[in-house]
Amino acid sequence: MTVDLDAYFERIGYTGPRRPTLETLQSLHLQHTQTIPFENLDPLSGRPVRLDPASLERKLIHERRGGYCFEHNLLFSNVLQQLGFTATGLAARVVYNAPEGVIRPRGHMLLRVDLSDGPHIADVGFGGLTLTGPLRLAADVVQSTPHEPFRIVVPAERERQSPGPEFMLQVQIRDTWSTLYRFDLQPQLAIDYESPNWYLSTYPESRFVTNLLCARPLPGKRFALADNRLTIHHLNGGSEHQILASTAEIRDALRTKFGVHLLTDPALDAAIDRLFHQ
Repeated sequence: MTVDLDAYFERIGYTGPRRPTLETLQSLHLQHTQTIPFENLDPLSGRPVRLDPASLERKLIHERRGGYCFEHNLLFSNVLQQLGFTATGLAARVVYNAPEGVIRPRGHMLLRVDLSDGPHIADVGFGGLTLTGPLRLAADVVQSTPHEPFRIVVPAERERQSPGPEFMLQVQIRDTWSTLYRFDLQPQLAIDYESPNWYLSTYPESRFVTNLLCARPLPGKRFALADNRLTIHHLNGGSEHQILASTAEIRDALRTKFGVHLLTDPALDAAIDRLFHQ
């Protein structure tokens, strides 16, 4: 199924070229992440997260909602392929905020995009620290993005978790480099994301089921919402914090800070109410 490209471009405010070039990829990557938020309102409300192309287009484009990694990157992959890019789905193990030594399942999706000047990594769905621009698939090179610097590193042989080439994505926050996730270049098919998507969106102890998570980068800053705690991280290093006191305040923040326009939804309101009594 093809994506309604005109509707997608209108959704993200893109008016540039439609040629499969690095410049097009960079512009789409930035516009997508700054317009379509990362959010988990469906798992929080007990609703299924559907990954078929029609559902992704309806939710993220026409309903002007957001989603999490599988939704974002599958839609983005469909758009890129329709424009003539060679985009391949990959899988990653999230390391960020995990206890040292814990090996997590392949619960994150990212993309490899092959361009004339070499392969790049694109990822429009990693929440509060999602890339806002693609990275060259080159090891140990600090690469700038419209937000933080990132780099791709190769783990030491003794630290590898895959038999083939493996990489780690790292971000620089102030003076510290933090690893976000580990990935290899094994291509994934759409069906490969169905099981982790079902697990993350239905497992009773999954953060996507128990907590409200929302994120959106804008020029010079990042917005993040974790339950009722709203944070604005400025690229100059300062942060602002606000505790939201009611479901109405959370709804207002979703609309004004993250661009999520919600209809009346008793299931969602009940889920948000529960956050104040956990």
